[in-house]
Amino acid sequence: MADEIKRRREEDDDMMLFVFPAMYMLCGTTNSEKIPRHISRLSGKERLQEILEGHVMDCKVAFRMEPHVFKTIANYLREEKLLKDSRGLRIEEKLGIFMFMLAHNASFQDLQYEFKHSGSTLHWHIKSIFKIIPALTYRFLKLPHADQTHWKIRTNPRFFPYFKNCIGAIDGTHISITIDGEKATPYRNRKGTLSQNVMVACDFDLNFTFISCGWEGSATDAGSLDQQ
Repeated sequence: MADEIKRRREEDDDMMLFVFPAMYMLCGTTNSEKIPRHISRLSGKERLQEILEGHVMDCKVAFRMEPHVFKTIANYLREEKLLKDSRGLRIEEKLGIFMFMLAHNASFQDLQYEFKHSGSTLHWHIKSIFKIIPALTYRFLKLPHADQTHWKIRTNPRFFPYFKNCIGAIDGTHISITIDGEKATPYRNRKGTLSQNVMVACDFDLNFTFISCGWEGSATDAGSLDQQ
């Protein structure tokens, strides 16, 4: 009797060696079927058109600017040949994707859902806009002359000559970020959120004259200042 029970158990074990792999293959085949994701009736181009031609608040919420400002920027980038229309995306849509990302701290998943493009397409075009930022910086940012005392100091006896060499004020701020989990630890600030510690300087007209970014959220304000 004992030998018979042992034999049956061995047969059951052998049977499981075939049953479990077969069940796994069956389930795997079902789950591996690709389901189309971007099935919205509105394409990215049509979604952008809906925002720009809708209520002005829709554009201000999506891109943090009015429609006419958005169109002016897009036309400038086209006329100056800083960006080009491509077969898949026009300049307006590239700019819209980029501004939506900045305005909402949007992830690539958010952008794919909003504009109906693949992650690789979004990455390619966002990267192309980042490449032209240095050119825009040199065209539009004009630094003040450090050897000239600002008129608000020069004409006020409370400040002049005591602050005649002062060119502005420095402060820091934390900008929220999204980053891969393996790299997140240095960017966790004292409040427990992920951020970059950004140091900025502005003049007496409240114009930014210097920005130092890229510091981890755990870095102190004094540490980022000492390195400048």
